[in-house]
Amino acid sequence: MTMMGNKLQSISIVGFAIAFLIMIIVPINVSAQNCGCAAGVCCSQYGYCGNGDPYCGTGCKQGPCYGSTLSSSSVADIVTPAFFNGIINQAGSSCAGKNFYTRDAFLNALNSYNQFGKGGSLDDTKREIAAAFAHFTHETGHFCYMEEINGASHDYCDNTKTQYPCAPGKGYYGRGPLQITWNYNYGPAGTDNGFDGLKSPETVANNAVISFKTALWFWMKNVHSVVNQGFGATIRAINSIECNGGNSNAVQARVNYYTQYCSQLGVAPGNNLKC
Repeated sequence: MTMMGNKLQSISIVGFAIAFLIMIIVPINVSAQNCGCAAGVCCSQYGYCGNGDPYCGTGCKQGPCYGSTLSSSSVADIVTPAFFNGIINQAGSSCAGKNFYTRDAFLNALNSYNQFGKGGSLDDTKREIAAAFAHFTHETGHFCYMEEINGASHDYCDNTKTQYPCAPGKGYYGRGPLQITWNYNYGPAGTDNGFDGLKSPETVANNAVISFKTALWFWMKNVHSVVNQGFGATIRAINSIECNGGNSNAVQARVNYYTQYCSQLGVAPGNNLKC
């Protein structure tokens, strides 16, 4: 073989070796990336942060994954008729909410907020469901109340929030499973859920699906991202004035419901239960 031939053969062997090393090393490096994505961002099967099919689809490890992770149907499997009815059946027969709130309305609303209960393990999903229903139970008295007691005496109008101007004669007091209040919550909640929250806030107490959608809107906007910090963080996100001795009885009541529902769902409640 000529000298030129030997050189070409050597180059070919070196090139093949480099290509082979790249094939081996790159997948190792890619798969070794750490998952530490921001809230609402998926960690792909190769460890990169982003959204869309390459990140949230097959093999997605963390975040609002779909396809290979828990879906809204899994929430429906956990929030069984027995679980839901076990709460609402504790409301008195005279309670208006007893004929208003339904499991079907909750599941219907869930279609608009299908990231609820996602972002972690099955146990994480169960804890988020237990937390949400603990707050629903406390805020509504086991789904008894559709509106805040004596709420009409408080209009909850913050005129400094000029982008959400209060409508004359309308009160933005507590309504729905989380007793949403204030014009600056009714306005955007209505925009996101197809009703005029400023001019028709009463819709939250007149339409059960909208009622649950509004609660889930608030939850996903303010609470979902702190669930992994412990139940106490969810109390602070919903009603911070109860924390730090503001209303220790209310805090304990919420914790009691949460631990009860965790027990029913067969999951440990975790740490940091109080705020």
